[in-house]
Amino acid sequence: MRVSSVLLALLALCIGASASSQEAAPGPTYNIEMIVFRSTSAQGGAENWSAEGAASEDSVAGAESGGGSSVGRFVNLLPASQFQLSEIENKLRSSGAYVPIAHVAWSQTASAWGTRAGFTVQKLGIDVPGLSGTVFLERGQFLHLGMALSYAPPDPPAGLGAAPGTTFIMNQSRRVKFYERNYYDHPAFGVIALVTPAQGARPPGR
Repeated sequence: MRVSSVLLALLALCIGASASSQEAAPGPTYNIEMIVFRSTSAQGGAENWSAEGAASEDSVAGAESGGGSSVGRFVNLLPASQFQLSEIENKLRSSGAYVPIAHVAWSQTASAWGTRAGFTVQKLGIDVPGLSGTVFLERGQFLHLGMALSYAPPDPPAGLGAAPGTTFIMNQSRRVKFYERNYYDHPAFGVIALVTPAQGARPPGR
C-alpha cells in the first residue's frame, strides 16, 4: 500500500510537470539580424526635429519583454560567424554615403500582435552613444518586425537643419517574410534587418 501510494504520488508529479511544461512551452524561435547605419549627407529636407522628438518620446520608451504568455522570450545573441548581412555592411561602408554603426544578431520568440513588447538595443548587444530604444517582433496573422529608436548623432547630416545632438526618431513596424531584407528609412539614419527561422536558416537569395 505504501509503495503504491508513492508511485501514484510520483505519477501525479510527472503529469503535473508535463502539463506545466506544455503551458510554458515557447513558440517558434527566430533569428534576427540588424545593421544600423547613419547617413553622411541629408536624405531629406530640413524639418522641425524637436517636434518629432517630443511627439514620439513616449512610444520610443517602449516595453521590454518579460514574463507572461503574450511577450517574446530572448534566447541568445548570435556570433559574427553567423551573420548573413556582412556583404551589405561592406557595401554600405564603401559607398561613402552611409556609415554602419552597429551590426548584431540574436534569437528570440515572438510577442503577441499589438503588444509592442521587445528588447532594448543594449540587451541586443548595441552600445552606440546616443542610440537607444527597443526592437520588437510580433506575430498575429503575419509576422511583423518593428522598432522604436532614438538616435542623437554628434554630427547630424548637413542639409537637415539639425544642430549637433539633435535627437532623431524612428518608429516603424513592417510585415516581414523569411530571408527577405527589410529596410527602415529615416533622413538621418536607417536599419536593414533580416528575419529567418532559427531552424533551417539559409542565406538570403541574391
